[in-house]
This record gives sequence, structure tokens and C-alpha cells, in this order.
Amino acid sequence: MLRTREQAEAIEDKLLAPYAHRSSTSRGRAYPESPHPHRPDYQRDRDRVIHSQCFRRLEYKTQVFVNGTADHYRTRLTHTIEVAAVSRTLARALNVNEDLAETIALAHDIGHSPFGHVGERALNDLMKDHGGFDHNIQSLRWTELLEHRYPGHPGLNLSWEVRAGLRKHLSRTPGETLDGQAIGPFQSIEAQIADVGDDLTYYAHDVDDGLDAGLITPEQLLEIPIWRKALERARREFTAMTQDQEVAMAIRGLLDLQVENVLERSAEKLAEHQPQTPAEVMACRERLVGFTPALAEELKPLRAFLFEHVYWHPSVQSENEQAVEMMRKLFAFYTEHPECMGRQAQERIAAEGVWRTVCDYVSGMTDRYALAEHHRFVGSQAKF
Repeated sequence: MLRTREQAEAIEDKLLAPYAHRSSTSRGRAYPESPHPHRPDYQRDRDRVIHSQCFRRLEYKTQVFVNGTADHYRTRLTHTIEVAAVSRTLARALNVNEDLAETIALAHDIGHSPFGHVGERALNDLMKDHGGFDHNIQSLRWTELLEHRYPGHPGLNLSWEVRAGLRKHLSRTPGETLDGQAIGPFQSIEAQIADVGDDLTYYAHDVDDGLDAGLITPEQLLEIPIWRKALERARREFTAMTQDQEVAMAIRGLLDLQVENVLERSAEKLAEHQPQTPAEVMACRERLVGFTPALAEELKPLRAFLFEHVYWHPSVQSENEQAVEMMRKLFAFYTEHPECMGRQAQERIAAEGVWRTVCDYVSGMTDRYALAEHHRFVGSQAKF
């Protein structure tokens, strides 16, 4: 027997915690649409993100190492998939809306520029006199304005709860609203889950990639208490391992330690505050999902280690800076020759201005497309 949307919504209503968002009580979309016969709204939102061009481009955008450096390093897409997986785990354990948490996780980085955070800083510098650049805000621009898939409206026309969940930084602004509804001072529990899922995921996978790249060694990691704790956990669970397996299981243990800690802390805070609606979660006097203060302190040495030995490693910085310098030159070229951008970008110039249009265009590029366009228009010294 086919399950209807109404039946799926009834299951949500019956099973989810009172503080969870429900599809049946969504505040809707900016552009009204007929409901789907089988899929609740947040499931539709998730599918729209996955089928969008801006999501697919994450496959060829840098996480830490410039895309194409090696086959196994995380890209912005694989990072996003890992965040979504962790978010589902947390949402299920906390008995809140998995589809909503997963959708926010899947969409959280679609506004990221080529070449990772170095590229983001470069674009922000280039745009300092034109409104700046922030990848969180850019994710909103893609989902609400720049993606063109549906007739009758710009963007993906996602549900209010997804759009509010993507306003991570804006939610901290006193009095900030979306469509006249408050989005703070704290976000929904599903949005908080996606946010912490982002943090705990990269602690684990950046260690993995740093080891794979040969920038760090297992011996160096032994100096970090939380790594030793994860390693001891792996050794208790598995008595016979090769060195490679031991490292892999320690990385898994590092992820598990964080997930368990977040669930323990969140359960305590939910029991303390006992929110009965999503609005009460957002109006709470403190955030409900996150690390315990003790674990947050334990993670600081690991974070400092990753910055020193991975993110700021000379070889990583050199590759990223070279790529970003090419991106800067390409940006300057487009501001002088906007006719060389794509048709849709050119059509936005009248409304957005050249600088913001160029920023949208360049920030949406994959690493390899940005390099190819640099070679085409700048490196080849083409005449226009």
C-alpha cells in the first residue's frame, strides 16, 4: 500500500518530540505550491537541494586540499555528505525531524567559493567596498535567488524552516526575522544539530586527510589527549589491528566520542529546559545542542594542531595561495569584461551591479572551472 503525504505527516506527529519541527505545521514557502501526494515538505526540500546545480558543484570544490591533488582527500561534497550523515544520527537520537536536519546540513556549504576558506577570504577582500562575501550568506543567495530550476520563482523555494536554519550567523542578530517571523536568538534544534555536525565532522576527517597527505604522523597525534583517548577506545574494541587499521579506528573513535558527548549534553539541556515547541527552543536562554564545556576544552589542542600542521602547512598554503591568486586575476578580468560571463550572469548585472554579479559568478565556480577560465582569459593573454 502506498504511503500518502498525510500518513507520513501523521507518523511525524505521533513519533517526534514536541520541540521538533513537523512538516504539517511548516510556515510554508515564499511562493505557495501545491503539496506533494507522497512527500512531506522537508523531504521535498532535501531532494531539491540534492538535484540543484550548486550542490553538484561541491564535488569539485576544495575542502582543505585543492581539488584534484589526490583521489582520496575530502572535497566540499564529501564533507557535506559526512555532515548530513552525522546530522541524521543526532536528529534520530534526539527524536527530531531527520529530513529537516539533513536538508540544512546538505545546503550549508553550497555557497562556498572555490579553493576553500582561502578563496572565501580572498573574495571577501575583493568585495570589501561592495558588501563583502560570506559563504553562509551566499548559500542563501543560491537557494533563494541564483538557482533557476522552477518556473514562476527564483531559487529553490525551500520551506521557511530550512531557510531559517541556513541563517546561522543572522540568527544571532537581535530582532532578526524571516518573512516577519523571528529566527533567534537561537536556531531550531534541527539547525543546531546541522551546525554542530559540521564542527565535529571536520575534526575527524581533517585528521584523516592530514595523515593521508603525510603532513602529520600518528606519533605526533599521541601528544594530543583526545587523540590518545580515541586510540585507547579503538584498542579496547579491537585487539588485533594493523597500524593503518588502528589509525582508522581511532578516527572513528574520535567521531564517536564527539557524537556521544553532544547527545549527552543535549539530553541534559532538553531535560533542564523542557521546551514544548520549536519556538521555545529558539527563544531559550541558551543553546541546547553542543559539546560539554569539558569536551570543548579537550578539542582545543586538536584544533590548534590542525591549524599549525595541516591548514597552515607551507605546502597547503602555497598551493591554495597560487590558486587564489589566479582567482583574483579572473575576478578582475570579469569586472572589466562582464560580457565574457555566462548569459544568466549577464542578465543579472542590471539588478545586482557588476561587482556582485561577478562575485556570484566566480564564487559558484568549481576549482577546476576557475583554473580553466583563468587559463582561457588571463593565462593565455587573450585579446578582447
